[in-house]
Amino acid sequence: MLGYSVRRVLQMIPVLIGATFIIYALTFLMPGDPVAALTGERPLPESTVAQIRRAYHLDDPFLVQYGHYIFGLFRGDFGIDFFGRPVLGLILERLPTTFALALTAWVLKLFIGLVTGVYGGLRHGRAGDHFALVFTVVFMGIPGFVIALGAQTYFGVHLGWVDPAGTRAGWPIAFILPALVMAIEAAAGLARLTRTSLVDVLRAEYLRTARAKGLSPQRVVWGHALRNAMIPVVTYLGLSLAGMLGGAVIIEAIFNIPGIGGLLVSSINNKEGTVVVGIATMLVLVYLVFNLLVDLTYGIIDPRVRL
Repeated sequence: MLGYSVRRVLQMIPVLIGATFIIYALTFLMPGDPVAALTGERPLPESTVAQIRRAYHLDDPFLVQYGHYIFGLFRGDFGIDFFGRPVLGLILERLPTTFALALTAWVLKLFIGLVTGVYGGLRHGRAGDHFALVFTVVFMGIPGFVIALGAQTYFGVHLGWVDPAGTRAGWPIAFILPALVMAIEAAAGLARLTRTSLVDVLRAEYLRTARAKGLSPQRVVWGHALRNAMIPVVTYLGLSLAGMLGGAVIIEAIFNIPGIGGLLVSSINNKEGTVVVGIATMLVLVYLVFNLLVDLTYGIIDPRVRL
């Protein structure tokens, strides 16, 4: 198990380098001068501009700039913004808010998706199954921002049940509506996966053998079918939490939640490339860590994975 763990950790390094290279290239090869965006309509003296460009390696070739960034990243340095603030500190300051939103949405998705998927799978071909299929098709087909804007307008503005934007009410009141919006769209995919996996397992030969032995239907379903049907679902759940951190960026912008999303939008507008790359890199790291934890969990459950 130790050798398997070391191999998985080492495999993360080239993935991180490749992902950060693409992110860095897309960010810093875009047209526009970040120093000009910083100064605005009141240009700085040429000496000050030259000092800024030299400090941030803006005049160096792209590969040299990326080399400075990646070597600093492996030392835990995400760089500094144009105001001299550490990028890692800016991210960590806002990360708890984004994580609270993503975790709330993940729990809601877990409940809605599993209940709907199991309900449809156990009633395969009947009215309950058709309801689950309609639910998944409808909410998988509607873009998340459309659901967000509709829910914000109806529940926040017209009904006044919650604040339409901001986090003044605190957790969970201020987070429940944006988290529910995130959860509904993601729960549709989880419900579909759970239903399909459960239907396939219920047709397996070993379940027929269990029924032939005289086991009760409840024992067959809850003791055997669901345990095996949850294997692909566990993988999806483990990776989806990391994915929700990235998906929270759009929802935070719509609901004016002061998380990583707001920082990312303001950094893009101000051409703060270092902050944009830092946020994207942090999200990649979170995704890789969750992927590693899922793989290690599989290695513990199934020894064949380690081979």
